[in-house]
Amino acid sequence: MDANNFQRVGSVSNAHVGRDFEAVAQTYFKSQGVLLGSNYSVPVGVAAAKKNRQFDLGSGEPPVLVECKSHRWTAGGNVPSAKITVWNEAMYYFHLAPPRFRKVLFVLRDFSSKRNESLANYYVRNYGHLIPKGVEIFEYDADSATVSEVLTSCSSSFRA
Repeated sequence: MDANNFQRVGSVSNAHVGRDFEAVAQTYFKSQGVLLGSNYSVPVGVAAAKKNRQFDLGSGEPPVLVECKSHRWTAGGNVPSAKITVWNEAMYYFHLAPPRFRKVLFVLRDFSSKRNESLANYYVRNYGHLIPKGVEIFEYDADSATVSEVLTSCSSSFRA
């Protein structure tokens, strides 16, 4: 049995997959005129006490926070429940982040023919009640190198 059976097939490590996907997101936003830095830190908290939290990407001007997730359906086509928990955690941090920031969940498009929907569409349908108002979900299709909006608070494209 493979000792690392949770590693993405064909990748050096899951950390590399994550960093590479963040670079894809950074390139997309740059094409939209928005320069984002890595590990962007902002204070978050439920009351007066705050603690800095690093988001995958971000900017103070314009104020944008981005969390990147390159998760996929399981090999058997089932819901990756542990990864969905990570998406829920991202929603909680978006909720706690300063309201002046635009918040974007940038995800890899992974379509399930079994369910006839992408993982992002599944998430919105089943966990929409946990998505704070104003959070946008963008889906990157690696096959076509395109980005589409699954859930958005603006009209048709990213506007700073």
